[in-house]
Amino acid sequence: MIVTQPTPQFVRGAAELEQTNRGVRPHRLPAHVRAQFPDPQLLLVESQPSGVRVVSDTTAERVELGLLPTRSVYTGIDRPRGRVDVFVDGEKFASDELTGGDAVEVDLQTGAMSLREGPSHTTTIEGLAAGETKRLEFWLPHNESVELIELRSDAPLEPVIVSDRVWLHHGSSISHGSNATSPSDIWPAVAARRGGVELVNLGLGGSAMVDPFLARVMRDTPADLISVKLGINVVNADAMRVRAFVPAVNGFLDTIRDGHPETPIVLISPIFCGIHEHTAGPGAFDPASFATGKVTFIATGAPGDESQGRLTLSVIRRELAALAQRRASDPNLFFLDGTELYGEADAQRLPLPDDLHPGPEAHQLMGDRFADYAFALAGPFSARS
Repeated sequence: MIVTQPTPQFVRGAAELEQTNRGVRPHRLPAHVRAQFPDPQLLLVESQPSGVRVVSDTTAERVELGLLPTRSVYTGIDRPRGRVDVFVDGEKFASDELTGGDAVEVDLQTGAMSLREGPSHTTTIEGLAAGETKRLEFWLPHNESVELIELRSDAPLEPVIVSDRVWLHHGSSISHGSNATSPSDIWPAVAARRGGVELVNLGLGGSAMVDPFLARVMRDTPADLISVKLGINVVNADAMRVRAFVPAVNGFLDTIRDGHPETPIVLISPIFCGIHEHTAGPGAFDPASFATGKVTFIATGAPGDESQGRLTLSVIRRELAALAQRRASDPNLFFLDGTELYGEADAQRLPLPDDLHPGPEAHQLMGDRFADYAFALAGPFSARS
């Protein structure tokens, strides 16, 4: 078998690769950001390679990807393992559930943490057409960190020159892929495939906080299309009031515009989430759910606090719509109400499994609806844009 190292020319959707003593770890945020703000939650989620792919062209009949996953597990809580999805010439060929790897176990009631080490994992695909050049894409897990060890194949692997338009997206855990079954089924991935674009996903669970450093990352990242989905994390953390939130979003957009003066930007408000529609945060785990083996979330704020300038999802939608209207002189800024992707009626049919994040069917729905909106002939991401 031919051994190929997973160098940057084979890895798409990552900001950089960190060399470790076991392989290379894809990061979605650059090292200077991680050093500037080493928040444990941010460091955890940015190292989970949501939207990151290992891509090559080859005539091989058998290809193996060796990797070492690291996952977070909660004591007494059932959480599905991550997967590697494999596409051959744009069609899903396999979805491989991870085994082994390291596990960081967290007791949600006491905060105690412990590390369990495990063996590496190999995703193997075989039976590929002999002698024909094929494009292989390994979509890395959206919910576990990985160290890429090596690629093994029975014919050479060649890097692929990027030709598609690049879509740079930032959002919360919903954009990161929480509750999606596999990495190619998170809603931005669904939409990206529909639109025929190259996804760079900065969906960061719990970390879409209108941070200036994230705006600078987006400013400095090459992109043909940009979207920003803001609101739910700010409510979850009870991090701002209206007075701080609106100028922060304006500054966020201004910073992006410094690097992308004419690039289409879609500003997206939150999807429907019943617990926070008219009740402020902080959000929290529901202690009553711990005994069920499934975590759910609650809002701990008091209903009616909107009059004090506290943020709820309904307030954020109102304020983002008004902000977009005030920036109407920017012909390439577009506003999308998040309830157009997933609204109250959808929640009746496809309830949020944990009262916060959409399930697999809802991810598919959101991805299709965003593609229908953004990539339509007259849409903001139309090929004519």
